[in-house]
Amino acid sequence: MSSFTHFNEQGRAKMVDVTEKAVTHRQATAAGEIRVAAETLEMIRSGTMKKGDVLAVAQVAGIQAAKHNWELIPMCHPLPLTGVDIRFSLEDDPCMVKIAATVSCTGVTGVEMEALTAVSVAALTIYDMCKAVQKDMQITNIRLLEKTGGKSGTYRAEETV
Repeated sequence: MSSFTHFNEQGRAKMVDVTEKAVTHRQATAAGEIRVAAETLEMIRSGTMKKGDVLAVAQVAGIQAAKHNWELIPMCHPLPLTGVDIRFSLEDDPCMVKIAATVSCTGVTGVEMEALTAVSVAALTIYDMCKAVQKDMQITNIRLLEKTGGKSGTYRAEETV
């Protein structure tokens, strides 16, 4: 089991000790989509959803999710985030809300999970805000687009948002 970083000598889960890692600026961008009906998209766009401004609520939810990621994902470390930015794009063909989240920190471990969690919770919040008018929305294509900093350096996905 010694080759697995998240297991101790007894084969039980552990949080990796990052004490000796170098402090660097780290940033990650993740993206995802929620596919909706044309009518739902128009209600989001016009701000006429009964629960309120869908994108404003999803924005705050995504930021909160990034900040609380360590409480949701068992092996993630609590990180002092220095920035979280959530961006939305409304697309008509096919009808969807595209979501991108960029998270930054200066620390000893990366923020990929924080960015992915921000996108996921923003999409779930859009679903929650719109489910009264549409139940068959689809949350899709959640992925890491880019990460920088740390020992492993830069990663960029082949595609971009």
